Amino acid sequence: MLRLLRYYAPYKKLLSLAVICNLLMSLFMVVSIPVLQPFLQILFNPGELGGGSPSVLPVPKSGGLHGIEQKINGFFSALIEQHGREQALLIVCAFLVLTFFGKNLFRYLSLYFLAPVRNGIVRDLRQKLIGKILDLPLSYFSEERKGDLMSRISADVQEIEWSIVGVVESVAREPLVILGSLAFMVFVSPQLLVFVFGLMLFSGLIIGGVGRSLRRQSGEAQSRLGLIGSLVEETLGGLRIIKGFNAETWQQNRFGRENMRYARTLTGLYRRKDLASPLSEFLGIAAVAVLLWFGAKQVFAGEITAATFITFLYAFYNIIEPAKQLSSASYSIRKGMGALERVESVLNASISIRDDDHAMPVDTFADKVEFADVSFRYQNADRPALEKVNLTIPRGKMVALVGASGAGKSTIADLLPRFYDVSEGAILLDGKDIRQLKIHDLRALMGIVSQEAILFNDTVRNNIAFGEETATDADIQAAAKAANAHEFIVRMPEGYDTNIGDRGSKLSGGQRQRLTIARALLKNPPILILDEATSALDSESEKLVQAALDNLLQNRTALVIAHRLSTVQHADEIIVLDAGRIIERGTHEHLMVQGKIYRKLVELQAL
Repeated sequence: MLRLLRYYAPYKKLLSLAVICNLLMSLFMVVSIPVLQPFLQILFNPGELGGGSPSVLPVPKSGGLHGIEQKINGFFSALIEQHGREQALLIVCAFLVLTFFGKNLFRYLSLYFLAPVRNGIVRDLRQKLIGKILDLPLSYFSEERKGDLMSRISADVQEIEWSIVGVVESVAREPLVILGSLAFMVFVSPQLLVFVFGLMLFSGLIIGGVGRSLRRQSGEAQSRLGLIGSLVEETLGGLRIIKGFNAETWQQNRFGRENMRYARTLTGLYRRKDLASPLSEFLGIAAVAVLLWFGAKQVFAGEITAATFITFLYAFYNIIEPAKQLSSASYSIRKGMGALERVESVLNASISIRDDDHAMPVDTFADKVEFADVSFRYQNADRPALEKVNLTIPRGKMVALVGASGAGKSTIADLLPRFYDVSEGAILLDGKDIRQLKIHDLRALMGIVSQEAILFNDTVRNNIAFGEETATDADIQAAAKAANAHEFIVRMPEGYDTNIGDRGSKLSGGQRQRLTIARALLKNPPILILDEATSALDSESEKLVQAALDNLLQNRTALVIAHRLSTVQHADEIIVLDAGRIIERGTHEHLMVQGKIYRKLVELQAL
C-alpha cells in the first residue's frame, strides 16, 4: 500500500482537498442519522390528535442516551409548541434535505479534485515507463515480449488508476461514516452493537482470504493479457508471411489457446471480485434479522423508543454500505497492487549500461577507434559471440566486416555505440575507454544506417530531422538531395509534410532507405556504422542508394557490415569473421591472393 501512496506526492494539494471533501461528505452523512430520530418521533407521536396541543415527546424509561434524548426531545417539543406539529415536521424535512444536499455536493467536489490526481498519476506512470524503456539496454528486451511491455503501459496502468480511486474514497470517507454510525449505535444500545462487531469480524476473515487469492490471480491475468498483446503485435507485423504460408488457421488457433486461458483466468478473477457485494449483503441481512428480533424486545420492554430503534437500523444500514464499499475497494486495491508489481518490475529493472560517476564529456573524434582483446557473450548464450577481437579503425578510413550469419559482425557494430558492454577487453576512442565517456556524447559522434530502414509514423520532414530539433528546412532539403531522395519527396502529395505511415509503409524499400541515409547525412557524424543498406533492394534502387552512400561516406570513419562483397572492395581493410574470431584480414586484393575464406565467399557470390 505504501508503494502506491508514494505516487500521490506531487498532488498533495489536490489530494488534500479531495480528502477534506470526503470528510465533509461523511460528516453530513453521519449528521443525517440523529436528525431522523425526531422526524420519526414527530411522525409517530400519538399525543397530537385533531388540533389539540402537542404533548411532550416520549422518553425511554432507561438507557445510556437518556440525557441526550431528553435534550433532543425537549428541543423538538418546544419547536412543536411554537410552530405546530406540521410546521415542525416541515422544518425537520428541510434540515434532512439540507444534510443530503451537503453530502452529495461534497461527494461531487471530492471527485472533482480527485480527477486530475488519478489522471496525473496515470500520466506520470506511463511517462516513467517510457523513459525507463528508453534507458534500458537492448539486452533487457531480448528477454521480454513487446506485447507484454505494451500491456504494462496500458492495461496495468489503467488498473492502478482504479486502485487510486479506491484508496482515496475508501480511506477518506468510509471509516468516518462507519465510526460516526457506530458512535450513535453505542449511545442507543451497546448490546445491539455486539452483533455489528460480529458481522465485521466475520466479514473481514472471509473477505481477507478471498482477497489474497485475488491478488495472485490478478498478476496471472495481467501476464496473460501481455502475452495476448504480444501475439497481436506478431500477427500484425507478420501478416504478409502468415498469409503467404496459408498459416491463418495455425495463427488463429495459437491466439485462441492463449485467449481461452486468459478468459478462464479472468472468469475466476471476476467471480472472486463479484463475491464481495453479495457476501456483504447476505451477512448484513442476517445481522439485521437478529437486530430486529433483539431490538424489538428492547422496544417492548420500554428500554428504547420505536423511533430510536428505527434510527438505529438506519445507522446500521449506513455501516453495511460503506463496509461493502471498503471490501470492493480492498479487492480493487489488491488487484491494482498486482498490476503495480508488474509496472514496478520494469521501473526497478537494473540499467547495466549507464554513465560512470566520473564519465568524461567528449565532442570530437581525432585519431582512431580500437577494439583491444574484445570478448562478448550474450545473456544465456551457449558460447561467446566474440573472442579476443583486435581491430583498429583509423580516422577517415573504412573497415568492412564480412562473414557468414552469426559470425559476430552485428555484435561488433552494437558494441561501438555501447548498446552492449564488452565482457572482456576494451573499446577505445582516441585512447579512452568508451565506458569512461558520457553515453550521449559518444553516440552523438556516430551515425547508424541499418539494413532494415527504421522509420516512424510521421512526416518525411520529421523523419529526416529525427533527433536534430534545430535543423532548418534548408538543412533537411540539402540532406535529402545528397541522399537522392529530394525528387521523390517533392512528388508526394504534401511534399516534406507527407505522412509516410507505420514504419514508412507508404514508401518503397529504396525510398525508405534513402530517407535513413538523409537522416544520417543531416546528423553529419564523424563515425558511421553501416549495416549495408543495399542488400535487399532491386538494381535500380540499389544504384540510387549506393550513390547516396558514397556521398555519406566521404571524409568519414566507417565501420561497414558487408553482405554484398562487391560493395566493399574499396574498403581500407576487410575483416573476415567466423564464430566470433577474426580469421582473415587485409585489402580486397590481398585477400583474393592470400585469403582462402574471403576468396571462397567472393567466388560463391559471383556464381
